[in-house]
Amino acid sequence: MIDTVEPRPFEFPSFHQIFMHQALELAEQAAREKEVPVGAIIVHDNRVIAAAYNQRETLHDPTAHAEMIAITQAAESLQNWRLEECTLYVTLEPCPMCAGAILQARIPTVVFGAVDPKAGAVTSLYSLLNDSRLNHRCEVIPGILAPQCGAVLTEFFRARRAEGKK
Repeated sequence: MIDTVEPRPFEFPSFHQIFMHQALELAEQAAREKEVPVGAIIVHDNRVIAAAYNQRETLHDPTAHAEMIAITQAAESLQNWRLEECTLYVTLEPCPMCAGAILQARIPTVVFGAVDPKAGAVTSLYSLLNDSRLNHRCEVIPGILAPQCGAVLTEFFRARRAEGKK
């Protein structure tokens, strides 16, 4: 008798997973450059118009977070600071500074991977993107590729701690 295995349907990656994979590749690039591995892309009309990763160490700039750099690139690409028809994909929940920039840029949708319990300003510590006291709010889609996004950060900081013990 031959055992039969029920075929499992092939699962296509979601639209959000496809773009988050691109952001994750940027986070991995940041790690190779000894930067905290966070990557971000901004999509407009299903096309990536900005792609960035953290560069605080490289640029000696405390504001050089992936989201901040990507927002600047997107505004330049569209020749408009209002990014009202864009989606931001970022591997880590944005901090207060980046959440403020997201609101200022009028980005309507933010998709992120890993939560940031120490500095997250979207769902963890604060809910800035959905604060009814503010003029603008965003749709937030958390947890896309969260295990992979979190693993890049965990490995980066594990390696940094090991280097510090040498």
